[in-house]
Parts: sequence; C-alpha cells; structure tokens
Amino acid sequence: MKVKVADLEFEPLIDKKALESRIEALGKQLSNEYADKTPVFLGVLNGSFMFIADLVKHVTVPCEITFTKLASYYGGTSTTRNVRNDIDLSVDIAGRHVIIVEDIIDSGNTLAYLIERLKIHKPASLTVCALLSKTAAIEIYIQELRYIGFEIENEFVVGYGLDYKEQGRNLNEIYRLVSA
Repeated sequence: MKVKVADLEFEPLIDKKALESRIEALGKQLSNEYADKTPVFLGVLNGSFMFIADLVKHVTVPCEITFTKLASYYGGTSTTRNVRNDIDLSVDIAGRHVIIVEDIIDSGNTLAYLIERLKIHKPASLTVCALLSKTAAIEIYIQELRYIGFEIENEFVVGYGLDYKEQGRNLNEIYRLVSA
C-alpha cells in the first residue's frame, strides 16, 4: 500500500515483520559478541530512535544508552554533505566499547565525521550497527561498520525513524520513493 509523506509518494520496501526479525537477530549477535563487556550504545538522532529502542530490547548484556544528533539532509531527499552537530556527546567514553547505532548509511560522510570526533575521546573500541546501508552510494569506506540490518538500493526511503521533511518517522515499515 502506497503512502504519501509531505508532497511525495512512497511504496513498501521492508515490512514490519522483516524489521522485527532482523533487529532481534542483531540484538542477539551483539549480546554474544559483547558478552564480557558493558557497551555504550550511541544512537544518532533523529533517525535511529526507533531502531535503537527495538534493538536494545534484544540485548541481554549490561549496557548504557546515549544519543548524539547529527544532520546532513536538512529536509531534502539527498545529502548536503555538510554535517551539522546539534547535540554533542554527554557520556565519557574513554576506555569504553562504543556501538554507534545509525538508521542509514549512504555516502558515509556523516558517519566518518562522527567516528573521527569520537576517536578523540579514546574509546576501547568503536563499532557501527546500521539498520540500512546503501552500499552502492558509499563514498567513504567505514571500517567500523560491522553490523547491517539490510542492504538496499540507492533510493530515498522513509519510515521507522527515517523522514522526509520531518514527516514519516512514525511509519512502522520502510518505504521507498515512487519514481516520478
């Protein structure tokens, strides 16, 4: 079923059941791999809020959750490549195992910016867990990207935290832009 978000039309891409299943599997994998650690999950707002909330429900190891807020889209359908840092890190991550939780990786520009900023704080490790990856669009290789929910084509998507003009975040599935 197609949906309209602001002035654009979108069609289903990833349904709720597939999201739930994959996120549960990621949570179990992270629990196994961080069994002897207490990781810090760092959600990148606004897009990751639904993903991180559901992900940590399946993490069985002690952990902390915090957020930062970065932006590079500013309401459009493509990245501006200019990263705006709206909320800086509020937790001391020195010597800690940090798992950056992202909604989507496209060019890699925003994530590369964040990783460089975090390295200054000397964490024990930095790992990225992204719900979506537009593999064909990645311009900057991110060696820390170890967990990917779904690889998708290089198309604009909304839903499950992702937005268009700040709308559509509340959709419980992922939708792709219908070609004009």
